[in-house]
Amino acid sequence: MFHHNKKNGIPDRWQDYKAVGKRLQGTRFIAFKVPLKQSLNWKLPCRDVFGPWELLDTLNKENQELGLIIDLTFTTRYYKVQDLPESLLFVKILTAGHELPSDQTILSFKRAVRNFLRDNADNDKLIGVHCTHGLNRTGYLICRYLIDVDGMDPKEAVQLFNSSRGHNIERQNYLDDLQCGPKRSNDGMEESEQEPMRGRAAHRPSDSDSREERRPHFNESRHHSRAFPPREGNHRSHHHRQHDGLLPSPHFLPPPLYQPYGANLNPYRWTAPHADSSQWRRPPRSEESRSRYPPADREWSSSSRWQEDRRRAPPPSLPRYSTRWTNESNGHDGPEEEWATPRHHYRQTHRDRTDRYEDY
Repeated sequence: MFHHNKKNGIPDRWQDYKAVGKRLQGTRFIAFKVPLKQSLNWKLPCRDVFGPWELLDTLNKENQELGLIIDLTFTTRYYKVQDLPESLLFVKILTAGHELPSDQTILSFKRAVRNFLRDNADNDKLIGVHCTHGLNRTGYLICRYLIDVDGMDPKEAVQLFNSSRGHNIERQNYLDDLQCGPKRSNDGMEESEQEPMRGRAAHRPSDSDSREERRPHFNESRHHSRAFPPREGNHRSHHHRQHDGLLPSPHFLPPPLYQPYGANLNPYRWTAPHADSSQWRRPPRSEESRSRYPPADREWSSSSRWQEDRRRAPPPSLPRYSTRWTNESNGHDGPEEEWATPRHHYRQTHRDRTDRYEDY
């Protein structure tokens, strides 16, 4: 038996119940268990898959049209309005399980049903109600509406629901309140509490769509997106790249250590030399350049020898820096002791000032 697991998100004992019941005779109600979104159905066997689109398929086989879904579950993890077809309206009423719904919850349910019946009086669209299993909370609120609004006998209402759903209401506190409890007031039932939302799914999702959503894309992986950025016009993987006579792409090689000055060519591609490169020669020097720049094997002139001797000579000695000011440098005629400041003067003064705040 398949049980609930927090990792897969399937409700406990969800597969033990029939997916969809029969329409309650003489009413617009039909009960079913919670339909699951595509990512949850992907974890189930094919025979147990049940979502919003499978719900419509089941009703279409019986020539029934669903117009409104009232969700009584106390969570939003099973599906959202984005998973519902555009032909369906949706109302969410948070209802806690295992305990009797409050009077406000009962009134909200009556308002949703009443407003839909008023707006769809010219058709025969059904009102689908579900909780987790489509049994206890669903059965209680449907029977409560039949008893309080339609005036049906409590035992008859419970029996009608059990026979239509295919399962009996299990919670004894629900049964006791329906059969022996007081009726709830219908005051304010004609008022509109919340507008139904319309489904946003334009087409039926395929199994490949849900698998593709869960599978990480190669280009979006952490390693390849940083090390190998995609290039335009080339969608081949470097693992399947055929040998085309060129060096590998620059994205897969480290940058060159150096590049010749003024070279704007791709360092990873070989380029043919210039056609006239073998015949190129240095142009002859003019007479002016020969006189201005003598050849290297010529004897040094006096100016060049002087420059060489200057480079070899030791650097001139510089005067040492003194922290004390002299009378000659600052033009002071007084004694030198007036300008000399003890090294510990600032430290002692700063310590005296900071000690004042230690007592506070």
